[in-house]
Amino acid sequence: MNIFVEYLPIFMFATMAVLLFSGFPVAFVLGGVGIAYGIIGIATGELIPIQLYTITQRMWSGAAENLTLTTIPLFVFMGLVLEKTGVAKDMLNSLNRALQRVPGGLALSVTLLGIILAAATGIVGASVVMLSLLALPVMLEKRYSTHLATGTVAASGTLGILLPPSIMLVIIADLLSRSVGTMFMAAFGPGLLLGVFYLVYILLVSFLSPSAAPPTRGRAVDADWGQLIVTLLVGLVPAFLLIFLVLGSIVFGWATPTESAGIGAAGSLALAFLVRPGIYTLLSYTRFAIEGATANEVGGGPLARFSAENRQWWATTINATRAAATTTGMIFMIILAATAFALTFRLLGGEHLITDFVTEMDLTPWHLLIIVLALVFILGFFFDWIEITLIVLPVFAPIILSLDFGDHIARGDLAYWFAIMLAINLQTSFMTPPMGPSLFYMKAVAPSGVRLADIYKGILPFVAIQIVVLILVLLYPQLAMWIPNTLQS
Repeated sequence: MNIFVEYLPIFMFATMAVLLFSGFPVAFVLGGVGIAYGIIGIATGELIPIQLYTITQRMWSGAAENLTLTTIPLFVFMGLVLEKTGVAKDMLNSLNRALQRVPGGLALSVTLLGIILAAATGIVGASVVMLSLLALPVMLEKRYSTHLATGTVAASGTLGILLPPSIMLVIIADLLSRSVGTMFMAAFGPGLLLGVFYLVYILLVSFLSPSAAPPTRGRAVDADWGQLIVTLLVGLVPAFLLIFLVLGSIVFGWATPTESAGIGAAGSLALAFLVRPGIYTLLSYTRFAIEGATANEVGGGPLARFSAENRQWWATTINATRAAATTTGMIFMIILAATAFALTFRLLGGEHLITDFVTEMDLTPWHLLIIVLALVFILGFFFDWIEITLIVLPVFAPIILSLDFGDHIARGDLAYWFAIMLAINLQTSFMTPPMGPSLFYMKAVAPSGVRLADIYKGILPFVAIQIVVLILVLLYPQLAMWIPNTLQS
């Protein structure tokens, strides 16, 4: 009995791990285990009843009253508006049109679209499903290798977990009590580096194995440069305007990250229902004028299209709002439950137990950091990123942030450097079997001929690339800290 009481936090953690594999909802597992072991702590004399009241206080102050977390529903809503209004489809068509003559052009277009969607939405599930529906059937129809096609779509869709405005970065910044804006800036370098490595890999595969990414056949494409420019304007201008509204407002100090989320949500509606149809209308008017069309023809063409697209705005907005509310409710339920679990774990002495264990092992700071990153990578095979973040960070972050890495990283940069490495590491959790959610998002909407085994094989090179980028950031912290340090100086 004495051993059980002494190691109560360890039994608590083990119970949580076992129940997570039961398939029971994550929020109920975390909250239920937290409350159950709180009661056990009272029964064994490790806690007093009033301490359980602090759990509700922490849930209220840590989540319900936390203004930083208000960015989550706004960014979710912004991404869903882009998904449901066809802006993403226009972007893919534009990029594909521009890169048709490049080996692996379609795969490159999907990757570039993944980068743009990541910088415009930050929602991985929506990006993966959207790319799977838009690009995967086309790539398979063009006789792309199933492995290359599925791997490209899965990896490109998960860039939203790292590139700002990432919901995961918002939660990590809140848990570490650090600036969301600085966290966003620190993620830019590694996120873009990861995207570039994806592009280089696709180009190498296309050159070394042309059968995996067959070139465009048939008539010459894009002979009409004017039409190509029009296509690019229609497809890309709305997305880049939205990226500027969200990230530019933070970089130039016009708005806080919380305010920029509101700007992005309002901007997504304006771009989807005013700017995008307006560009179509302006370009159509120009074409009608060049061809000498009559006023009636102009009114019956571009204006009719503008009106038709905007008639759907109310239904689209309602659908996006409903989906955003559902997604946000799920995220906040897990946050509240994880708060209860983490606080009970701490009250039972779990943090001190782990600290004492690490001290007795006499590990160097580098050994401990690598062990934590390896643990997160292994957990990614079985759990979702939000579960890993809300369980691992409260336990290990105080230990990591107390370490001294000498001249390798400045003390003030340590939290951001660790957070970015954690974010890169957590990105692999979206793609590593058996529980990688991106794999199941894709399988749910993929053509019938695509097997789960094909998806597993397709993501392996991209997971390897993620590990390479993680190692580079580990060895060269300035890959993450150069942008925020430069802007702050």
